[in-house]
Amino acid sequence: MKMKYFIIAFCFLVSISADLPPNIKFAALFNEESKSLETAFEQAISMLRTDRSILTRSRVSSEIVTYPGDDSFKASKKLCEVVRSGVAAIFGPTTETVASHVESVSEALHLPFMETRWDYADVRSPFSINVHPHPAYLGRAFADFVKGVGWKSFVILYETEEGLVRLQELLKLPKTFADVKITIRQLTPYTDDFRPLLKEIKKSEETKIVLDCEFDKIEMILQQAKEIEMVTDYHSYMLTSLDPDKIDITPFTEINVNITGFRMVADDSPQVKHYLKDFPNKGRGKDHALFSSNALMYDAVWTYAKALNDLDSLQSLGIQPLNCQEPTPWVDGDNILSYLREVNHVGLTGEIKFDDDGYRTDFQLELLEKMRHRMKKTGIWSPGAGVNYTLTATEIEGHMIEKLQNKTLRVTTGLVEPFVIERIFEYPVSQEAKERMSFEERYEGFAVDLIKALSKEVKFKYKFQLEPTNTNGGFKNGKWTGMIGELRSQMADLACIDMSVTSIRQSAVDFTMPFMNTGIGILYKKKKPPAPNLFSFLSPLSLDVWIYMTTAYLGVSILMFLLARLTPYEWENPHPCVDEPEELENELTLHNCFWHNWGSLMQQGSDIAPKAISTRMVAGMWWFFTLIMISSYTANLAAFLTAAKMDNPVNSAEDLAKQTKIKYGTGCCGSTAAFFRGSTIPTYQKLNAFMESAKPSVYTSGNSQGIDRVLKEDGMYAFFMEAAAIEYHVERKCDLKQLGGLLDSKSYSIALPKESPYHQAISSGVLRLQEKGVLQELKTKWWEHERGGGSCKSDGGGNSSQLNLASLGGVFIVLIGGMIISMIIAVIEFIWKQRKLAVDENESVWAEMWEEFKFAVDFRAGDTKPIKKLGSSRAASKSLLSKLSKSNAESLNKYGIINDEDKSVKSLRSLRSRKDSTYACFNENYGEKE
Repeated sequence: MKMKYFIIAFCFLVSISADLPPNIKFAALFNEESKSLETAFEQAISMLRTDRSILTRSRVSSEIVTYPGDDSFKASKKLCEVVRSGVAAIFGPTTETVASHVESVSEALHLPFMETRWDYADVRSPFSINVHPHPAYLGRAFADFVKGVGWKSFVILYETEEGLVRLQELLKLPKTFADVKITIRQLTPYTDDFRPLLKEIKKSEETKIVLDCEFDKIEMILQQAKEIEMVTDYHSYMLTSLDPDKIDITPFTEINVNITGFRMVADDSPQVKHYLKDFPNKGRGKDHALFSSNALMYDAVWTYAKALNDLDSLQSLGIQPLNCQEPTPWVDGDNILSYLREVNHVGLTGEIKFDDDGYRTDFQLELLEKMRHRMKKTGIWSPGAGVNYTLTATEIEGHMIEKLQNKTLRVTTGLVEPFVIERIFEYPVSQEAKERMSFEERYEGFAVDLIKALSKEVKFKYKFQLEPTNTNGGFKNGKWTGMIGELRSQMADLACIDMSVTSIRQSAVDFTMPFMNTGIGILYKKKKPPAPNLFSFLSPLSLDVWIYMTTAYLGVSILMFLLARLTPYEWENPHPCVDEPEELENELTLHNCFWHNWGSLMQQGSDIAPKAISTRMVAGMWWFFTLIMISSYTANLAAFLTAAKMDNPVNSAEDLAKQTKIKYGTGCCGSTAAFFRGSTIPTYQKLNAFMESAKPSVYTSGNSQGIDRVLKEDGMYAFFMEAAAIEYHVERKCDLKQLGGLLDSKSYSIALPKESPYHQAISSGVLRLQEKGVLQELKTKWWEHERGGGSCKSDGGGNSSQLNLASLGGVFIVLIGGMIISMIIAVIEFIWKQRKLAVDENESVWAEMWEEFKFAVDFRAGDTKPIKKLGSSRAASKSLLSKLSKSNAESLNKYGIINDEDKSVKSLRSLRSRKDSTYACFNENYGEKE
């Protein structure tokens, strides 16, 4: 019980001793131009008086003194006058010279000095408490942003040397990241016209700018930058001012320029809402109620009041008059200083607390970016976490769609088949009328259709423009030309043409996903086919071989005939029924030997076969000979007849490198020439060395000139160009072709300015078109169908092994000639036979020929032919029999006597023709005597 009373008594005594003076005076020192700071100070004092949750037993009063300009002498004099009456703290000023004097007085008198200015001093008075964030940590915020967005090259545009100190963390980036390039330029002093300096920056093609200057100059500099076209979709400005949302960006509403900055005051915090409720904002710029310096002054007053309130609960505080001439320290100054270092207060600028050295190092900043007509919060920065973006992916995509929908993209291109070509009009159109047409009314092509499809996919508007030089662009004299030059100077937003992606171009512009894959090929003129030779089937064998083969045929046939007559095994009994024939028959007559060997040579065979070993040996050797000859002929015939189509002096890059007769070249300023110059492959290095040293030059100004040169020089010039272009022209110019395969692999892409805000959206759109098959449809349309596409398919797409009539026409001539000769021989045989019969019978030869011809063409006659009756005339019969008997008397006797009666007739019936193996039969009555 006694202990309880002791504790109560102790607390009572403490409460009596822990007391603040009833009146506490805060002194403020401002120059005559700091009206907004003065207003913020007065509003903070006013809110302290009305807030009954803090300093409830004391009344806070204020005393404000002003001084002209940056006059530190007058400011110090007035400060000494103020402290004589006794004050609890000094607030302001913000100028460096005056602040230094106040800091000295504060340290001498142990009077807390509450600062709100930017101060980078490493050593400061212990009685100087600055609620402004530490400059080194602000520099870290700027550096974290630059690293986060990936700026590789930017310009620091500063006003005073103080700005370089403020941006020390940015200047250290190249030491950490070797690929970061920083250009430092100072704003021209003593002038308000910064256009010459901005023009120099524009000429350097830098689009990322860190602007460090007084708040009042930011709008003027941006306006002047707009006048020289440095406020575009591709320019980014980072402002070091902590009040980017206080800038009037109305003039830039329709421009998608990227303006970024950090602010300290979160306009949606409860403290800000409470403050604005009591003191609605009535100013703009520096007079805005939430301007950073004003908010810091407000927070400085409340932070000191919070420290006094904490001290009030444990200790007492006395206010005493102070004298600058006889500086006697304030006895309670150290006490209040210790409480200030431990204070934790949430004000308009966020949480306020100090480290051991009295610096405000733990704070948050809001990242703001321009979106249309206002600055929108997109992230939060803190010393520990860096930049943390708060926008969702949906919001970012929606923001980009909004940007594109309100933007007309300028598309630069050139007249290159089939990407952009002039339309063919059904009626004559004058040049003046064409110039009045819109781009899409006058031109068409793959690139036009691609941009049209892409605009529907990504939803943007576009406008085409022709690049005057009609070139993709090259790097000459330290400057990019052509379409890339237009992109670099922001004269165009897209470049859509047959622009291949290379490393040097990638360093100058950004490329989307490829819309077409290709490579370097060799364009060459087809060799003129040889004049048609009807007897080209004889070409596989030389004339000597044909002569030797004909001689061999004749010699083997005659040899077989002679051997057949010599060998006894080729003579046979013509009548097997007769045991002792008077004559033997030999089947291998000269005629039959020729026929046998001819059939073997033609791989057809015959019904005549040798029987003796010697003749069979001859036949076997002849068959072996014909097997080899015919096989060789057949194989060589196919190769010979197709060789004309494949007969080229060169067929690849290696072939070109091995010879010097055929010249070869490429475009002088394109990626193909750069490929050869940078190649490490020996063959390509050799080709490049030849092209560099060739006189006259083998380089051309473009593909069109190269194609014309290939056609003009007729097989004495080859041109290196992209395979996609080769494929297009080969489809339409049937005397052109591609040699070999591709020398490399590359792709065509849409080019955009470096770090373009539309890169991701356009690239994603190209990818979606590829997935939907739109790109393939467009290529098929312009490569195979439009403008004569496919006209050379039959010439180049047929089977190379097919032979035409011109190559084999001689075979048909031989066939027809053989048929005609056979017909002539048949007619001669017919005439000869019928004439002989007609003479014997005393009848007209022509009459007999006419009768036989009618029988031959009568299809109703069948396959049999009746033997013509010779008549009943005895004279005729006797005459015929007499003639036959006389002419064949000896022949009749050699067959022997079969019957005593009618010997001559019987012998006649056994007569056989050796040539046609047909026996002539006569009427038995012809042998009878009268």
